[in-house]
Amino acid sequence: MTQASTTPKATRRQHDREIVALAVPAFGALVAEPLFVMADSAIVGHLGTAQLAGLGIASALLTTAVSVFVFLAYATTAAVARRVGAGDLQAAIRQGMDGIWLALLLGAAVIAVVLPTAPSIVELFGASDTAAPYATVYLRISALGIPAMLVVLASTGVLRGLQDTKTPLYVAIAGFVANAVLNVGLVYGADLGIAGSAWGTVIAQCGMAAAYLVVVVRGARRHGASLIPDASGIRASAQAGVPLLVRTLSLRAILMIATAVAARLGDADIAAHQIILSLWSLLAFALDAIAIAGQAIIGRYLGADDTDGARQACRRMVEWGIAVGVALGVLVVLSRPLFLPLFTGDSTVKDAALPALVIVALSQPICGVVFVLDGVLMGAGDGPYLAKAMILTLVVFAPVALLIPRLGGGLTALWAAMTLMMTVRMLTLWLRSRSGHWLVTGATR
Repeated sequence: MTQASTTPKATRRQHDREIVALAVPAFGALVAEPLFVMADSAIVGHLGTAQLAGLGIASALLTTAVSVFVFLAYATTAAVARRVGAGDLQAAIRQGMDGIWLALLLGAAVIAVVLPTAPSIVELFGASDTAAPYATVYLRISALGIPAMLVVLASTGVLRGLQDTKTPLYVAIAGFVANAVLNVGLVYGADLGIAGSAWGTVIAQCGMAAAYLVVVVRGARRHGASLIPDASGIRASAQAGVPLLVRTLSLRAILMIATAVAARLGDADIAAHQIILSLWSLLAFALDAIAIAGQAIIGRYLGADDTDGARQACRRMVEWGIAVGVALGVLVVLSRPLFLPLFTGDSTVKDAALPALVIVALSQPICGVVFVLDGVLMGAGDGPYLAKAMILTLVVFAPVALLIPRLGGGLTALWAAMTLMMTVRMLTLWLRSRSGHWLVTGATR
């Protein structure tokens, strides 16, 4: 190795190349989910405010039902990347297959719960009499695609751990195009209304899952990894995901509280909240692209017993997160007048959304740090700390948000509370990253 290659500038360039190679394709794959919701919102929004309000509640519930199991992607990425760093590809893919089998089991369980309880769940979250029927229809139909969604999560985790973010990008592009075409055709062409939007999303998700399975199964056969379900492996994958499940449940509780508060502010506010939440999710996934690179890179470095490389990569990714966050904030401010008409022609909804979007824009640099450090600690397998930190964040956020309707606050106040939530997350993650306790090496943590 030459002297030049060991300089800080050369090291930064090396990390930049790794981050860009993984993060740019990951961005395309990550934004597929919020783009699905945004496409649905744009199409359903022109059916009426009640339909859009119903979609807002159902989408939040559906996203929660899926996202509580996001550990299928995150924990799998970290575990597979560690084994890649240790040089054991067969064990890496076997780990991924256990995650896919677990995804199918969990998907079946979620369907069994959601289908019979959909009306009660919608009612629990304060949907108005006009919005509730639309929310129930969308939730029940879309629930049928949950197993496919979970398989997509687990399979994506396998490929990310193998340092492959290009394949998820291709699948995501195909899925988004299929979803948009199916939604337009079924909502307007077949005149199915909001039900057509739900069916279009289900079909698109099933197609994505099938594409991922083809890729993963081929990889398993190429490296001699077994495809047969292994009870101990599935159980180990579930146990490893428990801390991340707690972390994700706490985060989803925060988002559901925000949706419930917005629903109680009125149909215009919940409709505006749905539009802003769709944008916020898109921005979050864009920042999370760097975090995905972090999961794969950090896991690989720690699997190869390289703590210095892990530290340097972490530092560089935080710098990327801040820079991208600033750029996204500026973009949100400049695009507000063009963005809102895509989703609604209701002036009341627009008036509620405009000031809240300014708060979202200002919070983006904070979000950049949060998502990057979250990804770094996930890549290190530091799930227990992430669970505790998110529980603390929930404890701080919940009383603040729930007081907003009582104090006469509106949607802008709610999104100010969301920014407070992200600030608490940033502080807890920054303290952990500084401590160095996450730097545990080896093929397994």
